[in-house]
Amino acid sequence: MKLLNVILVVLLTLPTVSLAGPRRTVSAEALYEQGLRQMRRGYFTKALESFNRVRNYHRDDPLSVLAQLAIADLHFKKKDFEQARFAYEEFASLHPRHKSLDFVTWRIGLSIYKRASRMAGRDQSATRAAVNVWTGFDTRFPESEHVSDVDRLLTKARNRLANKELFVAKFYERKDAWGAVRGRTEYMLRRYPDTQSVPEALQLLGTAMHAWGDTDEALQVRERLAQAHPESIALKRLDRAMSGAPGVRPDEKVFVRPYRIRGALPPQQTGGGPSQ
Repeated sequence: MKLLNVILVVLLTLPTVSLAGPRRTVSAEALYEQGLRQMRRGYFTKALESFNRVRNYHRDDPLSVLAQLAIADLHFKKKDFEQARFAYEEFASLHPRHKSLDFVTWRIGLSIYKRASRMAGRDQSATRAAVNVWTGFDTRFPESEHVSDVDRLLTKARNRLANKELFVAKFYERKDAWGAVRGRTEYMLRRYPDTQSVPEALQLLGTAMHAWGDTDEALQVRERLAQAHPESIALKRLDRAMSGAPGVRPDEKVFVRPYRIRGALPPQQTGGGPSQ
């Protein structure tokens, strides 16, 4: 019995030996391919874990860079566009000479554009931000396969911004605030001269000039509209507006409640100018 107790004590004091063997390290390539398969199958959480393991444990492997780009793609695929934008922007800042920078720039703008409102009366700051990202894309990346997609959506975005200005101009038209109508339409025509809203903007501009008694300027706008869009309904509306007696520019500045986006903060300037 004493001998058995001694043997038991000796066994308990011996170092523990693992029967499982050494832990196998998964290669960066295996983890990356696993993440791609998981993302294709919709296992986004598992895919994110796989890509992060490539980034965190295989930093010196070229696949670490691809894993970072895959993380941004994963957020985009999930329709988490704000997170996708952040991930793409981070990639662009860390790898400004990467061969996929054209794709990353395309996706940055698209992540912003996807979150923009399609309604002209709503805040269009996201649309404007997408335009800023995509402007000059064809010059920076003339050989990119995404040039046609960028051009197509850039045209839509610029039309949307032009419609926004036109929407605000119509708001002021209903208030007979012709100075504000003129300001908005002139700005729109300078900024977006190749958009679909040009005929209506010219009509409003000519109407505003006629309403303030600037008949010579109104006739010049009418001639411009007739030359560029002779069959447009906007020309008929302008002719109808100019058929009446011209108005007179008011001596005093008339206060008009400025256009506001619902839920936005009121303008800070005295008197309240039009919001952007």
